[in-house]
Amino acid sequence: MNIFLINGHKYYPFSKGNLNKFIFNKIIELCEINNEIKSTIIEYGYEVSKEIEKFIWADIIIYQTPVNWFSVPWSLKKYIDDVYKAGVFYKPADKYGRGGLFNNKKYMLSLTCSTKKEEYENTKGFFNIRTIDDIFINFHKSHEYCAMEKINTFAVYDIYNNLDINEVEKKLKKHLERYLTKKTN
Repeated sequence: MNIFLINGHKYYPFSKGNLNKFIFNKIIELCEINNEIKSTIIEYGYEVSKEIEKFIWADIIIYQTPVNWFSVPWSLKKYIDDVYKAGVFYKPADKYGRGGLFNNKKYMLSLTCSTKKEEYENTKGFFNIRTIDDIFINFHKSHEYCAMEKINTFAVYDIYNNLDINEVEKKLKKHLERYLTKKTN
């Protein structure tokens, strides 16, 4: 498979992106065994035409990104606004949302969250039993609009208080084996 991996982290002095970089690099390491990999680190800059070529080339697009204010960082949103061009990603259709041109492509979110997972599962929690995917409905609908198929989201929760990097690596490997690869070492 051709896998295009995008690192959407936006650097801040209080959020340097070490965990996102670790997961980004680990996805490359685990997936490159049986697949072709291309990548973009948004913060390093990009050329729109080359990014479009990567999307056209890819079978699977993976977004590695932190959760910022219940969404992706503004730099990743700007990237999507810049790259997802009419006539390439979608076209006008008789029925709204049915003009997507990427029918044979899948995408996956890989998220890092400061929130505890329990906040999503608790009726009295902040999210009132909404899953991480419910929070990212606009992101998912944007990709559905382009006819991309969703692969289950990978998320690391409570990253500031309860981070076990070995456990993250183990869960990531299991997730990728289940949804993307035949077998990783």
